[in-house]
Amino acid sequence: MSKSRIVILGVAVMAALGAGYVAKNLTAPKPQPVADTGPQKPEVRMTDVLVLGQDVTMGSELNGSLRWEPWPADNVNANFITRDQSPQALEELNSSIARVALYSGEPLRRSKLIGEGISFMSAILPSGKRAVATQIAADTSAGGFILPNDFVDVIMTRRQQEAVSTGGFITETILKNIKVLAIDQTIQEDEEGRRVKVGETATLELTPEQAEIITVAQQMADRLTLSLRAITDTNEPVTNEGSYLVSGAGRGNSIRLIKSGQVSEVGTRK
Repeated sequence: MSKSRIVILGVAVMAALGAGYVAKNLTAPKPQPVADTGPQKPEVRMTDVLVLGQDVTMGSELNGSLRWEPWPADNVNANFITRDQSPQALEELNSSIARVALYSGEPLRRSKLIGEGISFMSAILPSGKRAVATQIAADTSAGGFILPNDFVDVIMTRRQQEAVSTGGFITETILKNIKVLAIDQTIQEDEEGRRVKVGETATLELTPEQAEIITVAQQMADRLTLSLRAITDTNEPVTNEGSYLVSGAGRGNSIRLIKSGQVSEVGTRK
């Protein structure tokens, strides 16, 4: 074999080896840089807290609405009910009654429940207030749309006595911006759908003076009607337009006369 062929063959072998080396380096996976994750965060310590599994309306039993839920221990309020402190709370509070409306996912607080042996109405009644049941005109009390926690005006309608005139009625608002605590209104089901049975008795939240006014008004009135107020009007101050019913003075320029159990006003009304 001639020297030139040997040289050409050697160059070819070296070229093949170089191409193989280059191809190997191109296909080999590149080493990935190791990410610096920094210091590891400590694991969050959890504790079971008693929470509401569904909404509960004011005055209703919890009745299966409770469940234990993991909660970050550092965020547990002192008023929360935890499994560590009260392991039997789920069973003990299941039949409790809600003092206020409760909502799903909300941690339960004992202050929002009515204590054993305490009635619902006396529990929700603010200090200094009285709950007074009042007969109302079912056919004129906002058509059944008055519900607990609404605010109303109380309108008294009564027939004029002969001492004032020969007939007609007097209609006047005796209490304004009064909160409704309860009303005997029910919803019945029938083949045609839901029907509302309008209540005839409303329980109102009153001051002692207002309780006296409504008591006298029930004796004098032919009809008491509740007038529903708009939510934007509930911030107005409460006024006792019917204070004269208790004080004995007349309204405006009139005076009250009581004769044989009949109450009348003599004079003109402003």
